[in-house]
Amino acid sequence: MPEIKNQPCPFCGAKKCTLNEEEIEIPYFGRVFVFSMDCSACNTRKSDVEPVESKEPCKFTLEVSSEDDLNIKIVKSGSASIKIPHVITIESGPASEGYVTNVEGFLERIKKKIQSAGESEDDPSAKKKAKNLVKKLGKVLVGREKLKIIIEDPSGHSAIISDKAQKSKL
Repeated sequence: MPEIKNQPCPFCGAKKCTLNEEEIEIPYFGRVFVFSMDCSACNTRKSDVEPVESKEPCKFTLEVSSEDDLNIKIVKSGSASIKIPHVITIESGPASEGYVTNVEGFLERIKKKIQSAGESEDDPSAKKKAKNLVKKLGKVLVGREKLKIIIEDPSGHSAIISDKAQKSKL
């Protein structure tokens, strides 16, 4: 199923949803299916990555300490939890998405989540905390501050593709 157009959107119901499926080879990781959904009516986009073969549960830890680290590839499955100590923890769940990105794209995603949460807060101290976390991520993105990324995946389908990343059993 490379691409199917004009499908009903599960969110708005309009028949303006395009579904895609692609099987790709990711170096150091293996073959995966990449699924995506894009609705032109409500602008909802969803994606997921599922490996072709099963693997052992895993945990990856990476210390981001330079601008060069921003280019490190990250594969996150829908079953993975993300931890950035003293910043955010995102547990997997039914709405959790899988994706392939680099550290920079990963941190930009996290930054947007924190910004969005901060903007919807009524509590001034929570707004300030969100603003400070966004500032911290901005400093990491220009190489002025370090942080640790931890990805825990009970399905074993996530990876941080770098010799700098530490892999351990979950």
